[in-house]
Amino acid sequence: MECGPPSVNDKLMRFFDHCEKFLTEVERNATALHHVEVFKTGPEMQSTLNKVAAALQVPVNDFNADLIQVAFFTCSFDLAIRGVKSPWCDVFDTDDAKVLEYLNDLKQYWKRSYGYTINSRSSCALFQDIFQHLDKAVEQKQRSQPVSSPVVLQFGHAETLLPLLSLMGYFKDKEPLTAYNYKKQAHRKFRSGHIVPYASNLIFVLYHCENATTPKEEFQVQMLLNEKVLPLAHSQETVSFYEDLKNHYKDILQSCQTSEECKLPKVNSTYDEL
Repeated sequence: MECGPPSVNDKLMRFFDHCEKFLTEVERNATALHHVEVFKTGPEMQSTLNKVAAALQVPVNDFNADLIQVAFFTCSFDLAIRGVKSPWCDVFDTDDAKVLEYLNDLKQYWKRSYGYTINSRSSCALFQDIFQHLDKAVEQKQRSQPVSSPVVLQFGHAETLLPLLSLMGYFKDKEPLTAYNYKKQAHRKFRSGHIVPYASNLIFVLYHCENATTPKEEFQVQMLLNEKVLPLAHSQETVSFYEDLKNHYKDILQSCQTSEECKLPKVNSTYDEL
């Protein structure tokens, strides 16, 4: 199998940089991450600040949530990347880690996921592109032709994957994550560190079943997230008929147009004539 030359398509893989509605209403909107800022000064974070200040024997007024996050990320990066326990890890306990995890989840939730509809709808073109490749493979097999692209690899970031998974309905809790329901969200589905860890990946596997008894059974799909089977959102099964999967996402595949989704609403201006 020969591989074609790699190409860069930032409009597809970094859709958030090209979506004016997202940029205006979320990225550049000072109030979009309201819940993140409120949680930074809330009782849970204040408790963590007090404990860290006491451990370091410095005045608590010398700390804020942003500095604490830097220390926590230093600890977590060293553990994850280098396998080394940083001295900064010693100033945090399990409760502190849960608070700081929630703070990061709040940011990802409101900036990249279910917090605002445009976060996920801006990824429609990427979702449709995936199914165009699958459709092409199905069509070629039906015509007894070799599949021209048996493997398609796309590379992006967590900021690419989170909106896409949200568009598909994954990891959505019954109640939104807010600055005020930390304890209630202890068992939440939305944990960004689990969903998009380092080297996170989403795989669509298309199966051609030669012994299928009906045309519908001939093509089936399985999804894997971070190399683990991801149950299908519409059925919770591990494998779906390709036709059923397309029907479940019919609205996104047929009606979601990125140009329309990302268009800013027109502002009606009125003026008085003299």
